[in-house]
Amino acid sequence: MFEGFDELRVEGEDGVRLRVRVGGEGPPVVLLHGHPRTHTTWHRVAPLLVAAGHRVVCPDLRGYGRSDKPATTADHAPYSKRAMARDVRAVMTRLGHRRFAVVGHDRGSYVALRLALDSPDAVTQLVVVDSVPIGEALARADAHFAQAWWHWFFFAQPERPERAILADPDRWYGGDADRMGAENHADYRRAIHDPDTVRAMLEDYRAGLTVDRAADDADRAAGRRVTCPTLVLWSTRDDMEELYGDVLAVWRPWATDLRGAPVESGHHVAEEAPDDLARAVHEFLSASSG
Repeated sequence: MFEGFDELRVEGEDGVRLRVRVGGEGPPVVLLHGHPRTHTTWHRVAPLLVAAGHRVVCPDLRGYGRSDKPATTADHAPYSKRAMARDVRAVMTRLGHRRFAVVGHDRGSYVALRLALDSPDAVTQLVVVDSVPIGEALARADAHFAQAWWHWFFFAQPERPERAILADPDRWYGGDADRMGAENHADYRRAIHDPDTVRAMLEDYRAGLTVDRAADDADRAAGRRVTCPTLVLWSTRDDMEELYGDVLAVWRPWATDLRGAPVESGHHVAEEAPDDLARAVHEFLSASSG
């Protein structure tokens, strides 16, 4: 897994150190995982992007995997997408990349969006997979959304989700070693069995319903938009179209240069359809560069 990549610990924001895999040469692109995965979810995609001529950086987001887990606060700000985005920018700068493309899946897509909004001077292109902005999702949170995405609201409760998950992490989260890849599955299992990681991952959701939503709503009210080329991808066997109908219509007010397409896959597209995902990302990055 990740043959030819280096595994590093690189300082992000406020002294938080992230576990990072780095490989390849060429235009830099950072890949941001979702919940409850670690950076190893990209183990099939990252080598394909390296082969296509990219410098690929895959961090564990703060709180996830083997990255640091800072103490939280009453407002959950240490686990905000803004804090995570600042980590990513700091890591990329320390690796020598002041401008780079960013790809985010699931929770990582919220970090990618926040990075593109807060640091337009750094982000050359944005790719988001299986998401709409947090503020948009919550603005549309009807009974159907609440039934389908109940975990957002459960994970935001104090203490109870930690007890439920840690009682039996494998049963709670599932995961198949054959489908995920044995080493990726082992890395993921180490994460979900670690109480500090589980607590930190839940702080991500608590921030989502509070400071992250406030940040999204403030940007929309101010008319801020992503100005770099933006690609939205969604899995055909996930529920993006069921929930939102025209996914691109939800994203259109957020980006000045928007395109998108479905990918034939379930939700964990980097593991289930890596060739299609890598191809879509590479073609977009090549077509929209410079």
